[in-house]
Amino acid sequence: MTDKSHTLEQLFLGELKDIYDAEKQLVKALPKLAKVASNPELRNGIEEHFGQSKEHVARIEQIFDLFGARRQGRKCVGIQGILTEGNEILGDVAGGTPVQDAALILSAQKVGHYQIATYGTLCSWASLLGQDRAAELLHQSLNEERTVNHKLSELATNSVNAQAAHAV
Repeated sequence: MTDKSHTLEQLFLGELKDIYDAEKQLVKALPKLAKVASNPELRNGIEEHFGQSKEHVARIEQIFDLFGARRQGRKCVGIQGILTEGNEILGDVAGGTPVQDAALILSAQKVGHYQIATYGTLCSWASLLGQDRAAELLHQSLNEERTVNHKLSELATNSVNAQAAHAV
């Protein structure tokens, strides 16, 4: 962002642009990740998250409209870096294995934690700015991200990590 934010609303809109681009990057990346998951439950979870990411994009567009702002992203280098790192990790493990599934869960949770932090903050800021509908929409996305993270943790703990530990 070339202009400096002087108000919370400007900061909010700058970060909204960031998460908008992040979600668009995920809409491109998630189908590829689903294809390499060998665990059916993990594959289904990634596909479900893909659908949610498309909904998040639509919600963010509604929020831009609520603020009377242009629907425009700003390159999210955070998610870009996490996705690049995830691809590097996946490149270091054998494909079609529980070890690869464990790596997929790690990468997905790194992305999810970024989203949880961003949506949580944006939700709080929207409330402070008197934008209750925007806060509501952001809270929906926040709750979905928390749910995905919980499901990934359970899948890792209950099966994938143990399978990866015993993989040959």
